[in-house]
Amino acid sequence: MGNALDFFAATKVVKRIKSPINGEILVVRSLGFGTYIQVEGLTQSGGVVYDVWKHTLKKVHRTLSTNHHTLILGLGGGSAAKLVRKYYPEAEITGVDLDPIIVELGKKYLKLEDEKINIIISDALDFLTTHNSQPKTHNFDLILIDMYVGTEVPKKLETDEFIKKVKLKLAEDGVVVFNRLYYGEKRPLAVKFMHKLEKHFSSLTPIYPEANVMYVCRK
Repeated sequence: MGNALDFFAATKVVKRIKSPINGEILVVRSLGFGTYIQVEGLTQSGGVVYDVWKHTLKKVHRTLSTNHHTLILGLGGGSAAKLVRKYYPEAEITGVDLDPIIVELGKKYLKLEDEKINIIISDALDFLTTHNSQPKTHNFDLILIDMYVGTEVPKKLETDEFIKKVKLKLAEDGVVVFNRLYYGEKRPLAVKFMHKLEKHFSSLTPIYPEANVMYVCRK
């Protein structure tokens, strides 16, 4: 048991950088979890985050065609994008993130550029508002939402307005997945948000990987 703990504890900070949006960001290399990006002690990309999304996407990927449009709100270093590319090699992927620093770290340390993603540096609400106002834009078959600043979700990204804008961009047979932390004080907040989602979507299935809950929603 001691040897196993030593194995997973063998970590090294390979990059430390300040972001005006996320504060201090660490790139960590671990024997047990590989390379991952942390903010406020919470892994944002790589490591356990990859496993969290893998657990969820394995359950939903067979319901969608391989040639579709995916939108990732909260691209980060690209863990979810890597899995979308794995399960849907022909998918057109758009990734949106407000913090260019964390995206650049994803490119440098997590090989984000290999996934051929249309990367947009933007506030998610602004992106949806602009996208919805353009008549010739397409809807998305899969929308993945993982928008934490540190350990908190910005309040404006929990509103009915935001959820309506997400739903408006979802294809009729599409799937949207909201990732929420689900431990300690985060659990009642996640449950409260679930009840809000239930008002907007006809189908909601919770999936519980690690210390998270994923709300899988359909129109």
